[in-house]
Amino acid sequence: MDNIKDTILEVIYSIIPITIVITILQFTLIGLPAETFIQFMIGVVMVGFGLVLFLLGVNVGLLPVGELIGSALSKSKKVWMIVLFGFLLGVVVTIAEPDVRVLASQVDTVSGGEIPQSVLILAVALGVGIFVALAMLRIVFNISIVVILAIGYGLIFTIAAFTPPVFVPISFDSGGVTTGPLTVPFVLALGVGVASVIRGKTASTDGFGLVALASIGPVLSVLILGVIYA
Repeated sequence: MDNIKDTILEVIYSIIPITIVITILQFTLIGLPAETFIQFMIGVVMVGFGLVLFLLGVNVGLLPVGELIGSALSKSKKVWMIVLFGFLLGVVVTIAEPDVRVLASQVDTVSGGEIPQSVLILAVALGVGIFVALAMLRIVFNISIVVILAIGYGLIFTIAAFTPPVFVPISFDSGGVTTGPLTVPFVLALGVGVASVIRGKTASTDGFGLVALASIGPVLSVLILGVIYA
């Protein structure tokens, strides 16, 4: 019960600021039609209700399951299995990410269908999956995250020089949308679960940094997509 109450208050505190700002603008500068403003207020209520349910689902289901899956994979002692399922989970959770679908829809509209939604979503999902798999290897072999980040961003800036300019901003936005409300909790919990078994609870912080690594993958994959389209 306390968890439900805290979640409701968290959502209310998150939504109130933007609601107040838009309401002030409505009666001072913007002056939207009454019907549009009423639709906005109804939308706020619906978003708030949806966020409460979503956050409760994350706390009750996604986080525990992600950590348990990570722990179970680590106990198998099979590196290939950890890497394979890290890749698969990274792909499927990205495909389900709402932010990715919003970006793909916008890009499809702006490009006039030249960059289809399905192609962009698949590219982003594969990028996340590959780098989640690399993140699993980092945890298993205790590789410095600085090294992987340096190599990853080095590749990004190198490939960006050969990619059509239109793909560069899309690629970085693709990296941003993967840090959405569905991908982040699941990937973090997965990493913490893997690290806590491999090197004990004191090393569970090694599970962090997965989101930073995962966000590199989509940037690279979309840049490579740009090279292919060129």
